[in-house]
Amino acid sequence: MRSSLRGWGGVTAMAFVCALVAVLALCLPKSAVTPDSTRTTGGTATTSTGTATTGQADEDCDDPEKQTLSPSSADGPTIREIKNRTGEKRKLVVGVDQNSYRWGYRNPNSGRTAELEGFDIDLVHRIAEDILGDPEAVQFKAIPTDQRIPAIQDGRVDMVVRTMTINCARIEDVAFSAPYFKTGQQVLAPKSSPVTGYDGTLAGKRVCTAAGSTAYSTLKEDRDSGDLPATTDISTTVPNQLDCLVRLQLGEVDAVVTDGALAASQAAQDPTVQLKGDAFTAEYYGVAMKKDADDLVRRVNRILVDYRKDTANGWQASYRKWLSATLGKDAKKSEPPAPEYLRTG
Repeated sequence: MRSSLRGWGGVTAMAFVCALVAVLALCLPKSAVTPDSTRTTGGTATTSTGTATTGQADEDCDDPEKQTLSPSSADGPTIREIKNRTGEKRKLVVGVDQNSYRWGYRNPNSGRTAELEGFDIDLVHRIAEDILGDPEAVQFKAIPTDQRIPAIQDGRVDMVVRTMTINCARIEDVAFSAPYFKTGQQVLAPKSSPVTGYDGTLAGKRVCTAAGSTAYSTLKEDRDSGDLPATTDISTTVPNQLDCLVRLQLGEVDAVVTDGALAASQAAQDPTVQLKGDAFTAEYYGVAMKKDADDLVRRVNRILVDYRKDTANGWQASYRKWLSATLGKDAKKSEPPAPEYLRTG
């Protein structure tokens, strides 16, 4: 291996473990994890219908993070269907990541079962506890980035909790909860790289993004509009964001663009890379569900209100446990503003 691989042992090991787990479909004793079907795309991000998307917002779409339903604890048809599942099937089926460090990942040092851990996983357990009365009543499904929306639309999962940004293009296909995290796109590159951020230093550079991600759609839109150098090569897309780190490790790309919250965790794993420049977007993560699952959306929004108020075992506690080491002790920078609900029907 090249000398550039030094210092990447932790990332490589985790990537190997994740790949092995996906292949073997390792089952956990409390929360089974099943790999979802994958659809790899290259060069362009695609929607669930297979058409290319630039990520451009609808002209009538303002503040997509506010396009959600008001909270409610009432059981509707979607929730009743979940509760009526019997036996081993009486679980909340959730699409998650299993290789995003401190968000949704398998910790190989956590024991024989290597259970899923992270900020997103904590939220999933809270939702399951509220709906089914048992935080462990979850069937996790490992969903690649480009399969998040198809998995929801096809009914493979009840929801996706996977660092999924709320944007105008996506709210045409799925329904979102109120935001549960604030972040922004940033550049990750080797410390020795001449790249200084999301600027002209990306000219002639190869940039990796996850297929179907907001990072890719933002880069494409900015390059088409001239806000990004025309010579920036954005053709490298991968099913999962961690794969970009492997590409960077092998010298196949010069930089990675992804959510700053994820990039910070990856930089913490390896001392040879760092965030370059400030975040160049403001984005919010939300829980994604089917468009017609109004009762489930309202219920999740109710849960999020309580989760943020619970300082002992809620949002703040999860942030301190998983993210403070990489994003800093000041959680206010990452906590979204008080939710607003523009849709009431």
